[in-house]
Amino acid sequence: MAVDTRVIQLIMELRRQGIADTRVLAAIERVPREQFVADQFLKHAYDNIALPITQGQTISQPYVVAYMTEALQVGDRMKVLEIGTGSGYQTAILSRLCRRVYSIERYRSLLQTAEKRFAALDLTNITCMLGDGNKGWPEQAPFDRILVTAAADRRPDRLLEQLSPDGGIMVAPVAVTTTEQDVIRYTRQGTEITEERLLPVRFVPLLPGIAREAATS
Repeated sequence: MAVDTRVIQLIMELRRQGIADTRVLAAIERVPREQFVADQFLKHAYDNIALPITQGQTISQPYVVAYMTEALQVGDRMKVLEIGTGSGYQTAILSRLCRRVYSIERYRSLLQTAEKRFAALDLTNITCMLGDGNKGWPEQAPFDRILVTAAADRRPDRLLEQLSPDGGIMVAPVAVTTTEQDVIRYTRQGTEITEERLLPVRFVPLLPGIAREAATS
C-alpha cells in the first residue's frame, strides 16, 4: 500500500527538526495518526501540531512525540512504562519499538477507546490499567524505560524508584518554574540519578487519582 504523502511530508519535517533515529521515524511512519484523532480533526492528522481529544486532554505534537521517544533510547527487548495513555498514539509508537508497553490512564473512557484502537491495529504487546499514574505500576517494576506524558510538578521520585537501576531512563515533562515546563531525561545507575533538561514544552498536568469523567455530547 502506498504511503500517504502527508506521512512522507511529516517524516521529512521531523528530520529537518533534528529527529535522526531511524527506528523512531519508522514507527511514526507505521502508526496511522488519523486513527487517534477526532473526526473533526482528520484533515489535520498529519499536521505537526497538538490536537484536542476528549476530557480536556490532547494528542501531542508529532515533533514532541518523536523527540521524547528518541530521548528515551528504547531497545527492542525493553519493558516500558507509559504514564498517561491518552489517545493511545504515543503508546502505539512505543509498542513498535520495545518488547512490551505497560500504560496507565486515569480516564476510563480514554483508556477504553485507546484499547479499541490497539485491537484494531493488532498491537498485542500493550497492557493497560486504569489508575493513578503518580503511583506507577510497582507490581510490574522494574522498567527499562519510563515515559511520562503529563507534566509533574516536581521530580517524580516514586516513578524513579520503579526504574531499572542498571541504566534505566525516564523521560518526563516537569515544572521547572511556576510557568515553565521542560522535558527532563533521568538516568538511574544504582541509587544515583542524573538528569538533563532537554526541551521546553507545555503538557497537561500529571494529576492524582482516577478521574471523574467530564460530560461529553
